[in-house]
Amino acid sequence: MIWLKQARQRLGRWIGGEPSPQTSTQIEQEKLRQVLALLNDKSQPNLNALTEVTRNLDALALNVKTLGYHLAQDLAAALPLRENTRPRRAPLGSKPSTQHDMESEWVAHWCSQLKVPVMYHRKLWELAYILQVAHNAGHLRQGARGLGFGCGTEPLASYFAAQGARVTITDLAPDDARSQDWSGTNQHASTLDDAFHPRLVSREAFDALVDFRAVDMNAIPDDLAGYDFCWSTCALEHLGSIAHGLAFIENSVKTLRPGGTAIHTTEFNINPVGPTIDNWPTVLFQRQHFEQLAERLEAAGHRVAPLDFDPGSKPLDKFIDIPPWNDGTMAALSARLGQAGHLKVAIDGFVTTCFGITVTRAG
Repeated sequence: MIWLKQARQRLGRWIGGEPSPQTSTQIEQEKLRQVLALLNDKSQPNLNALTEVTRNLDALALNVKTLGYHLAQDLAAALPLRENTRPRRAPLGSKPSTQHDMESEWVAHWCSQLKVPVMYHRKLWELAYILQVAHNAGHLRQGARGLGFGCGTEPLASYFAAQGARVTITDLAPDDARSQDWSGTNQHASTLDDAFHPRLVSREAFDALVDFRAVDMNAIPDDLAGYDFCWSTCALEHLGSIAHGLAFIENSVKTLRPGGTAIHTTEFNINPVGPTIDNWPTVLFQRQHFEQLAERLEAAGHRVAPLDFDPGSKPLDKFIDIPPWNDGTMAALSARLGQAGHLKVAIDGFVTTCFGITVTRAG
């Protein structure tokens, strides 16, 4: 677990004081080994008080995950079979992902369009949210122009192209050091091939309607302008700070024609009070940040879809998934859980979900 590893590292520094630089690593590792080892040198249980507290954390995490994932799988299996769905207008505000949404007809429709089963997963909610808002605004049509930020390998560009929309997808340049973390998780796009999904669109249509630009979301080029809509899927929390993420949303509106729509999803700390993560590779926005942003955007004449911060009250709205994400110490057992099913997760100790925000540029 990442958080446990960090705690152990901090504990090691506290126990060991500040040894000389040339020996600090060896000393810290040895003291940590002695304090946190499950067994002593005679293969007997380590009775150190801290070890007794931490030794079962992985098993507790696995228990939580097992029950949550099985609940999500059972609920998904019990969903009504919806065949021949059609797009409907389902007005959405700026809101977090909820179990109620995942059980709605609009999510079922967009899952069918993306050719994936409905699963209780917040990342699937993000895709459905963006598509529903784009449909509500009339952008899923021949000739519409869209601009995607931090697109990675997501399927949205392929789907938009299948509807006849002309889209520009963007991501960090391959030689940008920040792109390396995303490349390692197959979430970074460096060419059009990375965003092509043959199950959704023909190669001919994709090549004719989709182009790629290397773009830093903290410095959007001025020539990206006049689009009918723009979007990003859980990318703006990786811009270095909360301030950078909020500035990106404001700057993205400038890429739109009057009346155009900006649709963004990001990580949301559902606790409206207290601390949150900032100035970090992944930051967590809170209610106050979106309220302040909405106030600035509306003062400039733009329209923000009504803010709704209700995280939901159904069982999966209360299940908080925790690391490891099918890896780590419990890899062999965790892998048997199958597809993760979660709408809320713990990120460095903060309860988090996905939040979608929609902005319409002043006409």
